[in-house]
Amino acid sequence: MKLRTDWGLRGRMVLVSLLLLIAYLALAVVLIEVLGGGLLFTGLILGGLSFAQYYFSGTLALRSMGATEVSAEEYPELHRMVTQLAQQTDTPQPSVAVADTGVPNAFAAGRSPSAATICVTTGLLSTLNQEELEGVLAHELAHIKNRDVAVMTIASFFASIAFLVVRWGWLLGGGRNRDGAPIWVAILVSLVVWVVSFFLIRALSRYREYAADRGAAQMTGDPAALASALRSISDDMEQVPQDDLREQAEMNAFFVLPIKSGFIGKLASTHPPTEQRIDSLLALQQDL
Repeated sequence: MKLRTDWGLRGRMVLVSLLLLIAYLALAVVLIEVLGGGLLFTGLILGGLSFAQYYFSGTLALRSMGATEVSAEEYPELHRMVTQLAQQTDTPQPSVAVADTGVPNAFAAGRSPSAATICVTTGLLSTLNQEELEGVLAHELAHIKNRDVAVMTIASFFASIAFLVVRWGWLLGGGRNRDGAPIWVAILVSLVVWVVSFFLIRALSRYREYAADRGAAQMTGDPAALASALRSISDDMEQVPQDDLREQAEMNAFFVLPIKSGFIGKLASTHPPTEQRIDSLLALQQDL
């Protein structure tokens, strides 16, 4: 099966990447001003950190969830479904990982389709039936196929750098750098970069969830199963202790369904409203 190219997603990825590049170039100038180390020094630091984030992002994501890769002998049905979906869409076989947590969720990680991992939680495996689980796995495979995981990883990394400058920049140089320039100027520019990044990343993230839903519907031919899975995950998440939810909320941008976090959390959510996703999937079901 050849998935239809989502030009809306590709166009948004290019546009957001270009806008973020401009913002991050401004951030680099700010860091040169704050650190006083020159263009080469700052470029080496940002380049090294970016490479490390890009190359090890999948491993870091799995470790943050306490997940481990599992073999086909340990989870034969899970591996069978992932293998079948990958072969069906001519996608490199992703690794499979399981996180031992009651929070029902899943995510895709990795710098490229050839180095990707699909991770599910034990809570998800105990919540969904086979059709629903296949829909979730197809959703994560669509993220891998669309190559949006790497874009989100790098964008989130640089936004974090800008936030660190905003938060801790006042500690540098007693308010001025070694050339006498006020540090607050650098902090203000970093704040602007962080705010711009924040909204650009969320605009892209929300659209990519719709794109992955459509890709999953095309793979399985059963959009209603994914809609049912989203409903089941949302309902089951209500029963999970709040402490467990808070521990994993940092992975919200990559989860199939974000952990709810009140009114402010909804405004800043990396995902569109669950009800809208379900409605879109059920509309696709009617079309089929």
